[in-house]
Amino acid sequence: MKRTFQKYISALLLLISPAVIASAADSDTSTKRERNYIKEGNKLYKEGNFAQAEVAYGKALEENPVSEIAAYNYASALVKQAGAADPNNGKNPMAQAQSIFSQLNEGARDIQVAEWAAYNLGNMAFNQQQWQPAIEYYKNALRRNPDNDKARENLRLAQLKKQEQDQQDQNQDQQQDQQQDDQQQDQQDQNQDQNQDQQQDQQQDDQQQNQQNQNQQQQEQKQDQQPQRQQISNSNMQKILETVEKAEAATRAKVDAEKKKEEAKAAGRPTGNQW
Repeated sequence: MKRTFQKYISALLLLISPAVIASAADSDTSTKRERNYIKEGNKLYKEGNFAQAEVAYGKALEENPVSEIAAYNYASALVKQAGAADPNNGKNPMAQAQSIFSQLNEGARDIQVAEWAAYNLGNMAFNQQQWQPAIEYYKNALRRNPDNDKARENLRLAQLKKQEQDQQDQNQDQQQDQQQDDQQQDQQDQNQDQNQDQQQDQQQDDQQQNQQNQNQQQQEQKQDQQPQRQQISNSNMQKILETVEKAEAATRAKVDAEKKKEEAKAAGRPTGNQW
């Protein structure tokens, strides 16, 4: 069943009923002036004059500082004036009202006042989306009055909100875990790619170095296979040149002698020595 959950759900503030006021009048700590101020404050509260109601309840507390009824109604008037103020901000009426309700929830002798204080604290926590504290306050109210249907209804709503929040938190945690896993995987992939690039670069360097070594070896082998040229000194070179010149001169002389013989023969002259 869906219902609109407006500010201060299910009658956030309840005025003390006349029956409770009557019972308070019989207590030893109650005074006539206190009761009159409470009645005046209740009238002003119902008329919507919350600031004047606060003043009246404050006067009742001056008459009887331990009056749980006056304290509860005083806090109720403060809440009506605070509107949507954040109770966590200590400079607004909501924070003061919350403090009063907390004291009554923990130590009120009147079980009905304690019940309503717990119920209103549950509503405050609910409006601040503090689901677990709201659940606990509603449970406190129901322990004091199991017939509080409004507390039971609000408890169910708070539990549903708590389940939704838990599911959202779980989904968010899973998303964060998945993102972390993805980031780690991306980093691993980057490292792997980087390692592969480094390996490829190293392989290329090794191949180039091997090729250079092979080229150098081949060049050295060619040089080893070529005949070694002997270096000739200048003196040896001169001797060789002189020997060649002498050979050439002898050859020319021989050629000239043969030529002369041929010419002499052709002229009918003896070519030998004369005896």
